[in-house]
Amino acid sequence: MNSLVKASFQSISPIDGSVYVERPYASEQDIERILEAAHKAQKVWKKTSLAERARYCTKALDYFQSHTAGIAEELTWQMGRPIRYTPMEIKGGFLERARYMIEVAPKALGAVEVESSNKFKKFITREPLGTMLVLSPWNYPYLTSVNAIIPALMAGNTVILKHSEQTPLCAERYAAAFEFAGLPAGVFQYFHVSNDQVRNVILDPRIDQVSFTGSVEGGRAIQKAVGERLVSAGLELGGKDPAYVRQDADLHYAIENLVDGAFFNSGQSCCGIERIYVHKEVYRDFVEGFVELTKKYKVGDPRQPGTTLGPMVRKQAAEKASQQVENALKQGAEALIQASDFPSIEPPYFNPQVLVNVNHTMEIMQEESFAPIVGIMPVSDDDEAVALMNDSKYGLSASIWTQDEEQAMALGDLVQTGTWFMNRCDYLDPALAWAGVKQSGRGCTLSTLGYETLTRPKSYHLKRL
Repeated sequence: MNSLVKASFQSISPIDGSVYVERPYASEQDIERILEAAHKAQKVWKKTSLAERARYCTKALDYFQSHTAGIAEELTWQMGRPIRYTPMEIKGGFLERARYMIEVAPKALGAVEVESSNKFKKFITREPLGTMLVLSPWNYPYLTSVNAIIPALMAGNTVILKHSEQTPLCAERYAAAFEFAGLPAGVFQYFHVSNDQVRNVILDPRIDQVSFTGSVEGGRAIQKAVGERLVSAGLELGGKDPAYVRQDADLHYAIENLVDGAFFNSGQSCCGIERIYVHKEVYRDFVEGFVELTKKYKVGDPRQPGTTLGPMVRKQAAEKASQQVENALKQGAEALIQASDFPSIEPPYFNPQVLVNVNHTMEIMQEESFAPIVGIMPVSDDDEAVALMNDSKYGLSASIWTQDEEQAMALGDLVQTGTWFMNRCDYLDPALAWAGVKQSGRGCTLSTLGYETLTRPKSYHLKRL
């Protein structure tokens, strides 16, 4: 091996800067063994019944259910989310999404009958693609990965998981869960590999589809790599998700939910709220209530049960967020949260920030922050709000806060987004397709439609003589 190539990596805990996990990178021999095992196993796995696949996947979920406490502690150490919240990633969204995708698999994967007559029998089946490479991030390491892993297995694909170097134990937990379930060898595997190794894996003809969640830059690199082989990739990328608070909104409810939507997980969410537009008639009351609630956060050691805002994932991430705020202030923005409002901290710990007097010439309203920062602007009417919401290169989700459902629907038709919420934000319903527009990604996960990207149609046309 080249002496300049790292043989291992470390996961540095944002809690205290200590090395929490250290793992070797997979060798080329390891990678070859994993690819070949997945390729061979898929030929057998695709012949198993949906009921059998469901049994394996459901039993794996039992493992996660019974090991939630240990998984939650690992999550807190690996990426810094407060321990009061980390169990809910498993008990909440993870299990909900997995169980739903198992439940709807028969409907999503069933044959589509076109004609059955004396002359013809015509129908369409859904065939698995083969072996799927899942590339998952650290911010919601189980919620993002489950969107691909469980449906891919249910569709008859084999899966190889490469998790973020910040959260490598998540991949190992998946392996333990599927081993507990007795899943046949080679059907699910993981490896720890470098970025260069990832590209080589994508170029391997035994990889039939790639699922990537991460940055726009990372998505471009994945798209370039899969383009060389003409295979598909599902890409969930960045976001700069907006909210619009109309004059008729329930302000107390809107404030409570938008503060949470902006600052939960230290703002490190692709569908977190990063910019808010408020009707001028309720703007002052909204901002005052938003700031008052923001000041109630407890920033500190995420291992403590009273902490509601833990550190950002890395010192560099906190420093980048701080620079984004400083740039906005230099351009005339006003910070409503002062240093005296919270105890003194050092990166990667980062206090929440609310900015007003912002506009769309500022980076803070255009580029993804991925931090507990939000900019708030007054608007005069619905038309101005829609124009500002659409003035973005991103389009993952957007929300409106109103009691007028008819108008919410009308504005939803105009806003360029993958998911449109009314009186809700920062949530994925597994029954609905999760997709982005513009630079927020391509493809779709969850819902019955999510199975379409994991399979290919095969048509049967039988003429009866």
